Amino acid sequence: MTGRSYYAPKGGLPPQTQLLTDRAVFTEAYAVIPKGTMRDIVTSPLPFWEKTRAWIIARPLSGFAETFSQYIMEVAPGGGSDRPELDPEAEGVFFVVEGALTVSISGKKHVMKPGGFAFLPPSSGWSVRNEGGEAARFHWIRKAYEKVEGIDVPEAFFADEADIEPWPMPDTDGKWATTRFVDPADMRHDMHVTIVTLKPGAVIPFLETHVMEHGLYVLEGKAVYRLNQDWVEVEAGDYMWLRAFCPQACYAGGPGDFRYLLYKDMNRHAKLRGAA
Repeated sequence: MTGRSYYAPKGGLPPQTQLLTDRAVFTEAYAVIPKGTMRDIVTSPLPFWEKTRAWIIARPLSGFAETFSQYIMEVAPGGGSDRPELDPEAEGVFFVVEGALTVSISGKKHVMKPGGFAFLPPSSGWSVRNEGGEAARFHWIRKAYEKVEGIDVPEAFFADEADIEPWPMPDTDGKWATTRFVDPADMRHDMHVTIVTLKPGAVIPFLETHVMEHGLYVLEGKAVYRLNQDWVEVEAGDYMWLRAFCPQACYAGGPGDFRYLLYKDMNRHAKLRGAA
């Protein structure tokens, strides 16, 4: 797979002449965070990270989406962290959209470039540095791993989107496909992060309504997305954050592919005594 692009925010600040009207919305069922809201003043520094800032675009909220957080990280040359994850129960996924990132784990270094994917188990002692000459930007999705007696914790692994053949959805002639970094039958994993691709004019042809929470970051293209009772236009750089059971579908708008990075919680029983 060649010629893929991955949108990444750069920050900055709009001019005083810009109108305030935008597509940002937060409802009881979903939120849309457009790319135009990801400015310098909404970034956060993180403990023990150097030359780094983060756009925190999802975090657990009581009564909304409760299973995960999602950051867009920007690490300047020479930046990174030797103590990046402070929660011993947190698993993580990286997906690189710009620059190069070096992840060290179990005594080995792994250089990740755009399209690179990493799964990082809890308490695995990883560290990360930008050893290149330009800023590295990547998604960091964090979740408290749900252990199950008799099922092993999955090991760390690294992959690249370019090396994975997308799985076409049934009866779509390949117009709707999913790039899977983890085998869906692997019960060790309690979350999936995939890339969904819809060809111009393709649709998700029914209102998906399900227990999985979602984070959807648009990597490329544009579409009209149905979220709960609303139709919303989205484009590369926008983020959609959906609570469980929010109805959802879309039409891909063209002229190129519509592609997004998708998080969902998987393979575990529903909690009967409150959120995790």
